Amino acid sequence: MAGVFEVEVDGVEHDHGLGQHNEPNQFDASKLSPEEKWRVEHARMHAKHKGHEAMHAEMVLILIVTLVVAQLVLVQWKQRHPKSYNLVTLFQMWVVPLYFTTKLHWWRFLITWFIFSVVTAYISFRATRKPLACTTPRLVYKWFLLLYKISYATGIFGYSVVMFTLFGINLIFRIKPEDAMDFGVSLLFYGLYYGVLGRDFAEMCADFMASTVGYYSASGMPTKHLSDNICAVCGQPILVNVSEEGIIENTYRLSCNHVFHEFCIRGWCIVGKKQMCPYCKEKVDLKRMFSNPWERPHVMYGQLLDWLRYLVAWQPVIIGFVQGINYILGLE
Repeated sequence: MAGVFEVEVDGVEHDHGLGQHNEPNQFDASKLSPEEKWRVEHARMHAKHKGHEAMHAEMVLILIVTLVVAQLVLVQWKQRHPKSYNLVTLFQMWVVPLYFTTKLHWWRFLITWFIFSVVTAYISFRATRKPLACTTPRLVYKWFLLLYKISYATGIFGYSVVMFTLFGINLIFRIKPEDAMDFGVSLLFYGLYYGVLGRDFAEMCADFMASTVGYYSASGMPTKHLSDNICAVCGQPILVNVSEEGIIENTYRLSCNHVFHEFCIRGWCIVGKKQMCPYCKEKVDLKRMFSNPWERPHVMYGQLLDWLRYLVAWQPVIIGFVQGINYILGLE
């Protein structure tokens, strides 16, 4: 059965060129195109909210005040209790998108989320065992470094698709703009989301492993003395001298003169977000460490992921809190 609507804006009925009327001031919705239906809904929304300017201003004020207060609270929480803040943020990063995607039946995301959760759960289990197997640190850093690179490539490709769509390049391949934009935004979301989540899990695993190895302590002095031929990240011997060229990987010396496997210290600094020496806690100069300009975008991408964590983990919670305030006050 065809639906019939009547639209009135500013006291005057409009059909916006939406077809022939069956009766005065009415039209048949079944004959409308998607764009015309959107225009009808847009006109109905304006008619519904007419005269509510004061209420809307109050709602905007509540939103701004809540955002400011929430930001202050989160900053203080992170500074005073970083461990609990990181755990709660990690849990929300993991669960909040799952709730919305399950509600919207986004099965592709749910499948990738399930695969990521299973593999990361196994890696995290290996990283938290005592005694720590000698192969575990390398396995952990390989997985999270691979995940980091995949998310980086996915995000860059998604961003490129979005930009190409804005410049109309998709028309060369006869792809609809809405399809190209949806594809690009989806890839950008996948890359950023799993990049943020992977770095948080990597940081947690890095703390557990380094504390178990004994050369690193987050709150005090290390429990072991570091020999010159031992890597403080994985606890394994260093077989290649700093001045030699390794077949698989090189050995890297920090400004504090402590030496590490190159992959270990790169994973510790970039993936594990530890910009300090694992043994003496001296700050690591990332610009000196990554002298190759092609490698520096990885560092900037990691910083971008840190900024986006707030949007993914806490923004939905804050918006939900604002909606609750509006509901209690009777604002619609």
